[in-house]
Amino acid sequence: MTTSAYKVRQVLTRLAETYPDARTELNFETPWQLLVATMLSAQCTDKRVNMITPRIFAKYKDAMELAQVSLAEMESLIRDCGLYHTKAKNILATAAIVRERYANQVPKERDQLMELPGVGRKTANVVMANAFGVDAIAVDTHVFRVSHRLGWSTAKDPAGTERELMQLLPKRSWSMAHHWLILHGRRICRAIRPDCEGCPVAKWCAQVGIAP
Repeated sequence: MTTSAYKVRQVLTRLAETYPDARTELNFETPWQLLVATMLSAQCTDKRVNMITPRIFAKYKDAMELAQVSLAEMESLIRDCGLYHTKAKNILATAAIVRERYANQVPKERDQLMELPGVGRKTANVVMANAFGVDAIAVDTHVFRVSHRLGWSTAKDPAGTERELMQLLPKRSWSMAHHWLILHGRRICRAIRPDCEGCPVAKWCAQVGIAP
């Protein structure tokens, strides 16, 4: 990639100004709650997840309590979430591992997180960045789309895009850049009919075709 450091700084500055309160839109109070919410968010909107998680945590506050729930009960709690059969199995299996192997505490290391059923690199990065303050870039569909339109990545998959973004962006900005790109993808740089005229970073967008 030929993206200049100057261009990257300009884009990050404008995105920071546009989304000053950027953070995850998943509601959570503990690392365990964020882990479960993020697992549920696959192919499901954050708004929907935020409607589902209160009913879980009102009854079962942590992994120790949730690990004792039956599969039928877990499925009933998340039935209005996509892929609920698979997610229910993975959440219960993860709860059992967190209870038994990690003394009811969500592990902080990426490798340990990714060993949990249903937890991929994106979910691990979300938990690390938002629950533990670790610099990480979680590449979802919005981050993938916006970074490609900006010319920041040419990778064909999220893993490759993450590697390219890690090389391109200052490490201290990884976690916030993740939030900025997500919000930008949801509100302006949409998959269908992006608002290029109202985009604060159109001047540096490779897809618009006017980047210096």
